[in-house]
Amino acid sequence: MTKPLRKVVLPVAGLGTRFLPATKATAKEMLPVVDKPLIQYAIEEARAAGIDQFCMVTGRGKTALVEHFDIAYELEATLRERGKDDALAALQGSRVEPGSMVTVRQQVPMGLGHAIWCARAFIGDDPFAIILPDDLVLADKPCMAQLADAYRETGGNVVAVVEVPREHTNRYGILRTGADDGRLVEVKGLVEKPAPKDAPSNLSIIGRYVLMPEVIGHLSKMERGAGNEVQLTDGMAKLIGQQPFHGLRYEGRRFDCGDKIGFLEAQIAYALKRPEMADAVRAFLKNYPAE
Repeated sequence: MTKPLRKVVLPVAGLGTRFLPATKATAKEMLPVVDKPLIQYAIEEARAAGIDQFCMVTGRGKTALVEHFDIAYELEATLRERGKDDALAALQGSRVEPGSMVTVRQQVPMGLGHAIWCARAFIGDDPFAIILPDDLVLADKPCMAQLADAYRETGGNVVAVVEVPREHTNRYGILRTGADDGRLVEVKGLVEKPAPKDAPSNLSIIGRYVLMPEVIGHLSKMERGAGNEVQLTDGMAKLIGQQPFHGLRYEGRRFDCGDKIGFLEAQIAYALKRPEMADAVRAFLKNYPAE
């Protein structure tokens, strides 16, 4: 019987150097898209997939991430006294059930695989999701909910994948593929950031995963891969042939919010999805015609 998917790991220990000076004293995951920080989008996406246990893998200077999901008694009392019901309602998404969120520290930046290994006690013997908050996916059905459906269907590891230009394969984890029905593709191998001439396909993994707990045993060996870091891709590759492993061509549009252009595009796209903002946004965009 397939175990229910109830846990998510959110690696948030990065320094956010591409957004300096904005991230000098602010966690990059607290940068807002419209009026909500990236980390809240990630938590809400996990909840939409039925996940109710959250683990943030943090680093120094990341306490604001935890504070954001606490109850702000003074703020709520003030809003209540002033009759600011809309503002009060806006805070509801930033609450989590007591005891449902834990944090662990990644003291040394040794790669994504090492960050996931740091959450080993939280993961235990259960399947778990991973959401990278830098990757924002705008979709009618949240991306992680799509992966959760695929996990229940296949009973194994599932990663979200998208086709990328072949000249960009050296930026991503790339799949070597087997059977492919247009939605689910069998994963025969994984290569971290291959040169375009060596890439087995142009199907790239984005920051959404559902993995079996056995990956932790492989990550615990601390084998160094690309960039002399412990790569999650290398650990996942060890599961291939041992467990079901599929890539899911998810429905939706992904924005790389770790990149300034991707972050700015996400602002526009998410604002245009808000009925109360869409017309005003379209109007001001007309002030910037292409030259």
